[in-house]
Amino acid sequence: MVGVTGGIAAYKVVHLVRLLVKDGHDVHVVPTEDALRFVGLPTWEAISRHPVTTSVHDDVARVRHVSLGQSADLVIVAPATANTLAKMTAGLADDLLGTTLLATTAPVVVAPAMHTEMWRHLATQHNIATLQERGVVVVGPDDGELTGGDSGPGRMSEPEAILDVALAEVGGELRRDLDGLTVVVSAGGTREPIDPVRFIGNRSSGRQGVAVALAAAQRGADVVLVAAHVEEGVLAEASSHASVRVVRAGTAAELGTAVSAAAETADVVVMAAAVADYRVDEVSPLKRAKETATGGRITLELIENDDILAGLVSARRPGQTIVGFAAETPGEGETLLERGRRKAARKGTDLLAVNEVGWAKGFESTENAVVLLDGSGTVVGETQGSKRVVADALWDAVLAIRSAE
Repeated sequence: MVGVTGGIAAYKVVHLVRLLVKDGHDVHVVPTEDALRFVGLPTWEAISRHPVTTSVHDDVARVRHVSLGQSADLVIVAPATANTLAKMTAGLADDLLGTTLLATTAPVVVAPAMHTEMWRHLATQHNIATLQERGVVVVGPDDGELTGGDSGPGRMSEPEAILDVALAEVGGELRRDLDGLTVVVSAGGTREPIDPVRFIGNRSSGRQGVAVALAAAQRGADVVLVAAHVEEGVLAEASSHASVRVVRAGTAAELGTAVSAAAETADVVVMAAAVADYRVDEVSPLKRAKETATGGRITLELIENDDILAGLVSARRPGQTIVGFAAETPGEGETLLERGRRKAARKGTDLLAVNEVGWAKGFESTENAVVLLDGSGTVVGETQGSKRVVADALWDAVLAIRSAE
């Protein structure tokens, strides 16, 4: 059974129901009245192939709210709004979904979706903790773009991720194609200090690298996530996953040391971090004061950082797969693919994910678009969408390369 509540993410649940039906499951959808304001009843009936109602007064002869709960092998509530989580915690049963939840003994999986402030509110966190103590499984929420243009933790997890967790609860088939692999992923932007106050950095949020790490863990890998500067909330789900160990790093040198150490026993290394190419030659022990400037100008001498990716390639063991990311801004007369192929030739990686960045592309966005090049510069994949979608496409390409070796 799939319970749908009143949030804009309800439209994504149509795909979740479709995936369940395509897998051969008998799916009954129980929406709330508010949910029908986002996705109409005919859609739920068409996609589930069953009659749909919101009322306990329909199909009274079968005592529908009891029969649905008793017959369910699994209950998924998606999106689970803050209001629904509160009602579940209190045991309220003022509609068909509420009564069904009280009448079932099946595993219950919820996929929260709400604005960041609502998710972080102490009441919501208390409700989540209480539900988890009762055995309810919580998927997400993800960190990403929310309704209204703001961004943060509160975005409903992707249908595929919800499906994997839900099926695992009932012993169903879980995508575990990375099972047995040890993976190292770097994420976020490094910061090179100028003085105790200032630094040279970049606009990377860390979302793509964290998505790559979480996808690997959910597909069965043991993951070391080397995180440089990552936006608040982005690490939350990955760091709480049992198969992810987070190592923090600040500068390029620190990140290089951590990744190299972890790579010694890794099957796959993915360098998704945005590493600063240069650092300040002499870091000031004190804040640089304005009065030390000459003519309103200050000069910093920069020196090149070590190429971490090139170092990983040179130290690559037999059977180890090295994956790089190339954030590019093609110049006049150039194409993204040309720049990517030149970088693939220089770096010698097994796989290179090339994405265009700019003032409004790539960095700080919840979406991405990449071209995947193998070691010879051949395009082996192209994908765009959420950073989780890109992450799964990357792992599909990694598996294809490893199976061809």
